[in-house]
Amino acid sequence: MTIGQYHTLRLDRITPPGAYLTNGETNVLLPTKYIPKDAKVDDELRVFVYRDSEDRIICTTLTPNLVLNQFGYLRVKDVSSVGAFLDWGIEKDLLVPFREQVGRLDVGQWILVYLYTDEKSDRVVATSKVSRFYETVEIDLEEGQEVDLLISNTTDLGLNVVINDTYQGLIYANDIFHDLLEGDRMKGYVKTIRADRKIDVSLRQTGLENLESGATQILEALKKNEGYLPLHDKSDPTDIQLELQMSKKNFKRSVGVLYKKKLIQLQDEGIRLV
Repeated sequence: MTIGQYHTLRLDRITPPGAYLTNGETNVLLPTKYIPKDAKVDDELRVFVYRDSEDRIICTTLTPNLVLNQFGYLRVKDVSSVGAFLDWGIEKDLLVPFREQVGRLDVGQWILVYLYTDEKSDRVVATSKVSRFYETVEIDLEEGQEVDLLISNTTDLGLNVVINDTYQGLIYANDIFHDLLEGDRMKGYVKTIRADRKIDVSLRQTGLENLESGATQILEALKKNEGYLPLHDKSDPTDIQLELQMSKKNFKRSVGVLYKKKLIQLQDEGIRLV
């Protein structure tokens, strides 16, 4: 039974301390307060398995902020003589030992970490020294492929991102048209896989990179508003300014670009994303 992962287990029996779940070989306790009200023997429950503060294997129906072999942004809750403790989203906090820290960590700080199993102690540990966990040899991606992104940190070139919890990538500054925060998760697209195995990423699908910034801004606004904006060529300039922070002239030109590329439909009372 892998520590730090979700498991679907069968409810074997219910006792005063809680329910004992099993995978057929190992039993693990689910404390009473986490047992679903309608749970009964032989039900299957999806739980997160971890070690509690007394190093016992236990499980919970709470959702952790990070699972094994995953990158994530977590908040520092406490700092002690053994390291920093992060908000894991469950009863137990997640330790980042001093040896696994890049620089001093302070309470309230948010940091990018990776969750892995320490071979010496056989315990799940977080590290902010994440670079060694990126895959750099076998790049199982294709240009134009949609991927999951985690915004990492700002560089002189743009923003570093984690791709599919596996690879490191870069969004160039001139490809960013709205505010992005470290820790944000979103969809993106593989732009280029370079000869040096580094990966460039775009927030727009292939073929949309050359859209002017106004057109891109309208696309983003449409996506945030369920694909529709109540704006058209006869809208009051003030309404356009309030909604999109652009002039009516720029709005009409950008709408024309999107319409020619067949990305939007023009309707009587607004525009709709195709």
